[in-house]
Amino acid sequence: MPEFVCAGRLFRVVSFAASHRQLVLRSDATLIDGTTTRVEVHFGHVELMLLKPVYEKGLHVRLASETEFAVLRDRHDLAADDASATWMIDPGGGGFVVSGTPSWREAVRRFEDPSLFDFSVPWPPDFPAEWGTVD
Repeated sequence: MPEFVCAGRLFRVVSFAASHRQLVLRSDATLIDGTTTRVEVHFGHVELMLLKPVYEKGLHVRLASETEFAVLRDRHDLAADDASATWMIDPGGGGFVVSGTPSWREAVRRFEDPSLFDFSVPWPPDFPAEWGTVD
């Protein structure tokens, strides 16, 4: 099963562009959790989301299980086709996003640096970075 796990880091919602249907969750480097990199997760073509503003224990992005999707389908009137696009985002399984395939990027960045998903600059960048998709 495709997944992205980044445990033990504080993530927060930093951007949702309704006109472009794009969501970005970010974990900046902090002394509290002993990290030195920024991690961002991007969801494009967002149809529906149920989010907390902050995820204190990290993210676990994965496709909803059949059981989870059945509950979400009934609760939120999702189409059967949404099963392949419904992503659970936290370790407890409470938050979800119906979207295209999520992508992630990680690099050493200062707090004030632009997003790793700034699409006005070329990728890959001229600084060391890691990236991938949840597929």
